[in-house]
Amino acid sequence: MSSRSSSRQPHDEQALDIGARHSGLWGWFSGIIVLALIAVPLSAAFAFATNPRSQQLFGGRLSEATTGGYQAFWWIVTLLLLALPVLVGYGVAKMSGRALIIVGAIVALFVIAIMVLGQLFVF
Repeated sequence: MSSRSSSRQPHDEQALDIGARHSGLWGWFSGIIVLALIAVPLSAAFAFATNPRSQQLFGGRLSEATTGGYQAFWWIVTLLLLALPVLVGYGVAKMSGRALIIVGAIVALFVIAIMVLGQLFVF
């Protein structure tokens, strides 16, 4: 039995080494995918931040805000959207497979809940 465990050990270490080398590549890949998915909202947030006349497009609190507050809001949204691919890539590179599955399941449940609530209250 001890000979079996000693024969498995080098194989397991080799698998961990390969996984460690490729985790950074998976992080970059997932960050690029997220950047592609948020490209349109990112460009829209940047456009709203740089053009104060777009404030008239919004009703409610954003139309009542000052010009400086309106621009600050959209700059914060732009910076948060820019940080999202970096955070996702870092998370994928550093998290374990089990943790990624748990986080992915939670995100999927939130997306489903948002879609259901959107259908109930918007349409």
